[in-house]
Amino acid sequence: MSGEFDEYVDDYVDQHSQSIRLSGESPDFFAEYKIKALKKMADAWGYSSPAILDFGSGIGNSVPAFRTYFEGDAVTQSDLSAESLTRARTLHGGTDPQIQIAEDGISVADNSFDLVFTACVFHHIPHEEHDFWLKELRRVTAQNGRLVIFEHNPWNPLTLHAVRNCPFDVNAHLISAPEMARRLRRAGWVDVENTFHVFFPAALAPLRVADPALGWCPLGAQYSCAGRAP
Repeated sequence: MSGEFDEYVDDYVDQHSQSIRLSGESPDFFAEYKIKALKKMADAWGYSSPAILDFGSGIGNSVPAFRTYFEGDAVTQSDLSAESLTRARTLHGGTDPQIQIAEDGISVADNSFDLVFTACVFHHIPHEEHDFWLKELRRVTAQNGRLVIFEHNPWNPLTLHAVRNCPFDVNAHLISAPEMARRLRRAGWVDVENTFHVFFPAALAPLRVADPALGWCPLGAQYSCAGRAP
């Protein structure tokens, strides 16, 4: 899987932009909304300065938003692709810790992070490996720490169109929010909750003020699945 994403390092932004053009938004919009939503969750959970793991951080699309919404907090980037981590450092600079994930796990001690974030990564992981990685993420998460997974919603037709037209999603296998929640519970996470996001394209952006009230509606373009480590 690491080699697969090494191939797309140079063209990632252009290909992503092309695949989501119907939304009227840029990749930066989708990266920022996730971190903004994560910040609201972290505040609601009472975190003041959490140690954060960005699991599957790629070329660092979330780095600028993390620096804005979690200013001064420790965010560790991690990815299977060494080339992606190198490109993230080139694009965004800084001294954020980086971990190259191995095929058999994450080389950090148990209970290392308060908050684990992952964005549109699990649809690239073979579904038969989900249990392993969800348990591995629970291992590196501190007691009462949180995992927040953002994923494409396969029940949204525009999302399906974007995935089908994105070269680096050629091997993607989307997973529904209810099934993702079941897998978190099976891996030992508790207080699992799904929230749906992004209901309106850029042309209807003024209507996005209603998005928080629609979090229950399974038609958003993406969803988040959050769980707590017992």
